[in-house]
Amino acid sequence: MPKYVIERSVPGLGQMTRDQLHDLSAASNAVLSDLGPSIQWVHSYVTDERLFCVYNARDEDLIREHAARGGFPCDGIRQVGAIIDPVTGEG
Repeated sequence: MPKYVIERSVPGLGQMTRDQLHDLSAASNAVLSDLGPSIQWVHSYVTDERLFCVYNARDEDLIREHAARGGFPCDGIRQVGAIIDPVTGEG
């Protein structure tokens, strides 16, 4: 399944409490459960005003459907072409 990075603008995200982040995650999980196994949330990075989410999904349309059903912003979707890390640069 292709891997994607999704950018979401969420004002005040960096000041959300643990409970608020829990509720946001739970809402996403509920939508994912309804959409089935063709979309999987891997993890997300929380910054001050943006959320960067990593998903495995059949296609971009399914990611947009997740956002629409959950009422989540979806400012950009980029398909991951490769993953590198420090080991990639070892000789």
